Amino acid sequence: MKKTALFALAAFAPLALAVAAPAGVWAAEVDAPIATAAEAPVTASEVVVQAQIAYRNRTEGAAPVLDYGLDYFQRFEPLTAGDALKRVPSVAFLSDVLESDGVRLRGLDPGYTQILINGEKVPGSSVDRSFFVDRIPAELIERIEVVRSASANRSGDAVAGALNIVLRDAYSLNGGFVRAGALSFNDGRIRETLGGVWGGQVGPGRLLLGANLQGRRNPKEKTSLRYTQPPAGAANFVNREDQTDLRDGTDYSFNASYKTPLAGGDLDLSAFYVKTDRTQDERSLEYNTATGGNPAPIVFGKTTGGNLLTVNAQIVDIEQENTTLSGKYAHEMFGGLTKFKLGYARFTESDFDREDDTDYNRAKPRNTLDRTITDIEDNETSAAIEHQRDLGAAKLELGVQYQKKDRDTSITSVRNRFNIGAVNPNNPFVPVEGGLNTVEETRIDPYAMLSGKSGPLKWEAGLRYETTDVSIEDRSPSVAAADRDSDTDYAVLLPSAHLRWSLSSSDRISASVARTVRRPGFDQLSPARLNEEYGDNDFVGNPDLKPEKAWGLDVGYERRLGARGVAGVNVFYRDVTDLIELASTNLVPSAGAPAQVLQPRNVGDGGVWGVEFDLSTPLTVIGLENTGVFFNYSWLDSDIDDTFGSRRFNDQSKYVLNVGFIQDLPEVGGAFGASYRKQGEAYGRLIGEEVTTTYGADLEIFVEKRIGDRFTLRLTGSNLLNAKKKETFDKFDSTADQRARKYAEYELEQEEAGPVYQLIARLAF
Repeated sequence: MKKTALFALAAFAPLALAVAAPAGVWAAEVDAPIATAAEAPVTASEVVVQAQIAYRNRTEGAAPVLDYGLDYFQRFEPLTAGDALKRVPSVAFLSDVLESDGVRLRGLDPGYTQILINGEKVPGSSVDRSFFVDRIPAELIERIEVVRSASANRSGDAVAGALNIVLRDAYSLNGGFVRAGALSFNDGRIRETLGGVWGGQVGPGRLLLGANLQGRRNPKEKTSLRYTQPPAGAANFVNREDQTDLRDGTDYSFNASYKTPLAGGDLDLSAFYVKTDRTQDERSLEYNTATGGNPAPIVFGKTTGGNLLTVNAQIVDIEQENTTLSGKYAHEMFGGLTKFKLGYARFTESDFDREDDTDYNRAKPRNTLDRTITDIEDNETSAAIEHQRDLGAAKLELGVQYQKKDRDTSITSVRNRFNIGAVNPNNPFVPVEGGLNTVEETRIDPYAMLSGKSGPLKWEAGLRYETTDVSIEDRSPSVAAADRDSDTDYAVLLPSAHLRWSLSSSDRISASVARTVRRPGFDQLSPARLNEEYGDNDFVGNPDLKPEKAWGLDVGYERRLGARGVAGVNVFYRDVTDLIELASTNLVPSAGAPAQVLQPRNVGDGGVWGVEFDLSTPLTVIGLENTGVFFNYSWLDSDIDDTFGSRRFNDQSKYVLNVGFIQDLPEVGGAFGASYRKQGEAYGRLIGEEVTTTYGADLEIFVEKRIGDRFTLRLTGSNLLNAKKKETFDKFDSTADQRARKYAEYELEQEEAGPVYQLIARLAF
């Protein structure tokens, strides 16, 4: 057994003693019996017909958590969890327009944010362990928790924070409802949406079943203008590319939950499944004039009245599946409450990528046909044992959590290149560099935590010890047999403490300090060498990488506004050490000088800080009790030193703004509202490339009509301002050129999507 596993077992010893000790050793029994539900299930009609405007929930624990129920988002009809998360503080995305996939909490890379489903980690396609939240249909969500600072009983890989997406369970609903509707897109196409949820008593326990079918479509248009160097103008012009980009697919999802008393305890079984069938169709034309124009091709390198350089078509068929099974059992024993957890999660992805390119800007026009097949299977098995007991003045919680990941990746490709009119050589598929590997990762994480309350004070303090063993076998063609296996073994101690002080029944302040960690991505550890991965620069992994670690501080103030409103402000800081950045090596690049071979290394420290403000309240104070207003604004900043000097963390937006209102019309059984969102400029710098990204604003509007107490009809419009995403690329051949600002290419890219309209009906039964 590796040393981290031994350390984990040693740290687990206090838990074994706690369970074995007689109840008399401890001051008192746990002061509350096992709860079967936090509160009574709501009826289906309450979900379908919202009798009042929903606001942010006020949590009562010591840790800083923002809680948003589905009813907070539902009137704007988000399709996915990502669409819903666009409305909470500090959440940014760098996705394409109308896509909300990789969450950038506090503007940081998705790998810094922990995504949980029902409090548990889930695998995804990304090598940085991040999970794309657009895979979760919004209709299955009960609430979303924004966890600003880590606690000992949660995984510590949450430098920016954690987002816990809680799905409906057996105690969340009594009765059922169906949802049906249609979505209209800018290209005139209509897609369907259909779903239903039911919850009720079955045998000795309660059962909930939910299913959803969601048509997805995202038609966009892109334009790229390329120059030898800035400024953009005729003197530096190289070419123009016009592109259509269509994402079209269907998501199928299912979740189930069953909770029942069993042998004096409580058994909780749950399942979650999502399948995505999606096609990405990108087609582009490249011209030798800035205005595009005559599509007649250049023939044999001579302009014959046309200005078309290349024609490209890329179609990717994507099939993804997420399956999560979970079992939990809680029983009062050994003087306290003991919980046992078992979980299994599986992610699979199968892609077929076809790219056809015809290049007319040659003496002999040429076809290039690329085909790539990607298969990923990621299996995670988890288990935990946790014990809570009352010590009188405090509550003790001890536990140990286990997780085993097995990930298999197979990426093969073929390139057939031939002159127009010649015979296709039909080359065989071969593994791509870095695309044929297996990963085994084992974690054993014991923890101990104390919490208590004294008058107006609530507090929590804990210690978590995370151990990680990672083994990677890379079978890429460039990796010698002796170098195929790499092993990484490390452990990190993660203290945390939280304090909440109620100044009055309406006002309270909170303070938190916690240490967190970000593990290296699997691609960063792999020994494979990827040719021209970053422009002309090669990339090779580093098995000796250490995880990034961060000390974090959060200080906040919150005030209750009337009976339902709440306003809060929070200041945060993260001191990050052992940062992973790309550095140049002395290896010889495949493209020759001035290209380089880049490798990730632990290079230094960085800081992240910001101020977050949120408000959600009815305007009762001015006599408008049926008017709700929502506002959150996060100012974000950071600093890091790379080989070129000081910069922000890559691609961190400077701010995130959300503002909106809902006007309820109880006398006519209706409502309407609007939501406006804007995020600030983001800048990223790597060796060889710098990218500046800006987004246009997003405006959403809804109109609702309620009929009786069981039926709601809602019309929503999103992206009503035709949001644009603009990117500026500064590209260089070498580190020296980048310092001297000697450009290899300067590119301006813009993409735009049109409005989306939804008509959704819900009926309770």
